[in-house]
Amino acid sequence: MRPLQPMRVDWVATPPPGAYPARRFGGARRPYAGPPSYPVPPRWGFPLLAWRWPTSVALDEARPLDRVDQVQRLARTASQALGLAGMTALWAAGSELWRYALLLLSRTGALSATTVGVSDAMVVAASAVAGITSAIALVLSFLWVRAARAAAAAASGYAPSRSERELVLGLVVPGVNLVVPGSALAELEHAALRLPVDARPKPSKLLLRWWALWVVSALFFALTVAWSFRSSVQALADGVFLHAVSDLLAAGVALTTAVVVRRLTTLLLPLDPASLRRMRVVGVKGAPAPELRAIRASGSPR
Repeated sequence: MRPLQPMRVDWVATPPPGAYPARRFGGARRPYAGPPSYPVPPRWGFPLLAWRWPTSVALDEARPLDRVDQVQRLARTASQALGLAGMTALWAAGSELWRYALLLLSRTGALSATTVGVSDAMVVAASAVAGITSAIALVLSFLWVRAARAAAAAASGYAPSRSERELVLGLVVPGVNLVVPGSALAELEHAALRLPVDARPKPSKLLLRWWALWVVSALFFALTVAWSFRSSVQALADGVFLHAVSDLLAAGVALTTAVVVRRLTTLLLPLDPASLRRMRVVGVKGAPAPELRAIRASGSPR
């Protein structure tokens, strides 16, 4: 005799009849009465702003910035800083020239203490502001060079010959900084023009002028610093004039550098199709006559 097997029972709970009111199905639908209206403006909804990508929300994969756009932004900032440095250098040169003019006037008579004090204050203030703005412009220009070298390497397909460490040493080591900046910019211009890697870089006229101005300014600055160690009265007066000329050369270097930065940045930008002129062949002169076919194949046009 088989033992009794336990029965599998599923208990299902259902509400008793009449516990809930019966639902009505298939009732008449109300006709459309137009868009909804509110007695007061609703306080919910989207803000009255144009759509933009979220910037305050951390995304899973941050999109890398375009190298050319980064170069363009750094070029704009560096150009503005270089322009400001050039203006402050002109201010410093004007202050030095005024001091030199006062020195010339002091040979024939005494000067007012107020005039001399204002001149000294202008020289000190202009020198301090020019030094600060020049340092800021130098840092921003170096950041632009880094970004431009990376963008030029991506566009041309080959890396620059100097590393960033060699470039920094070439900027700070005396004597070497007369050659490396111009050579580095010449290589950057060569890569920005998408020229082959085995071709020798040929700097443009603008870059050659900037290079010459850079060398003259650096040498004149060294001469001014060496001249400042002389203690005679005439040497001090000549030192004021040398400072003025050095400031003028520094202003020229800063303003010319801003022009070079803009030109090299323009070379790195992609070509605008709207700025290109389409060329068409109007006529051919001096070309040899085409060879005529001796036998025309069947079906070929005459």
